[in-house]
Amino acid sequence: MDQGESSYRRFLAGDNEGLHEIVCAYRTGLMLYLHSIVRNIHTAEELTEDTFYELMRKRPRFSGRSSFKTWLYAIGHHVAAKYLRKHTKLTAVPLESQEYLADADDLERSIIRSEQKRLLHHAMRRLNPAYRQVLYLSYFEGFSNAEAAEILHRSERQLRDLLYHAKKALKTELERSGFEYED
Repeated sequence: MDQGESSYRRFLAGDNEGLHEIVCAYRTGLMLYLHSIVRNIHTAEELTEDTFYELMRKRPRFSGRSSFKTWLYAIGHHVAAKYLRKHTKLTAVPLESQEYLADADDLERSIIRSEQKRLLHHAMRRLNPAYRQVLYLSYFEGFSNAEAAEILHRSERQLRDLLYHAKKALKTELERSGFEYED
C-alpha cells in the first residue's frame, strides 16, 4: 500500500488529515500534468482543485488495480476532458496581459531551473496535446507505460506508438529551437 492509498483510506474513515496529505503530495505534479492538457496554468490550478474536490465530495472507490497516483491522475484527466468538452464550444479569447504571462512564467521558473529544461518545456508546448501528455506522464511523472496507458485510456501498444512518435516530434522541435545535446 503506497502513502497516497493509506492517506485516502484514512480520509474515507473520517480523518480529514488524510485528504490534506494527498493534496500536499500530489497537487504540483497533477497541476503540471493538467497544464499539459489545457495549456493554461490558471485553469490547470482550478482543475486540480476540482479533482481534489471530487475526491472529497464523491469519495470514489479506489480498487487498487493501479497505484494511487495513477488512479488520481486518471480522475484529473477525466476532469480536464470534461472541462475541454464544455469549453471548446465557446469562443476563447486568450488573456495575454503582462500580469497573466508574469504569473505563468514565475510559476514555471520556480519549478524549472536550468535553461535546457526551459527549452525542453517550450518545445513541448509546441507539440500536439497527445504527445505532450504522454511525454509528461512518462518522463516527468515517471509513470510506467501501463500506468500512462490507463490514464490516457489507451492500450499499451497504442501508448508505445504514441510515445515513439512524441519523442521523434520532440527531437525535431528541439533541434529546430537550437537545443544542443550533451555528449
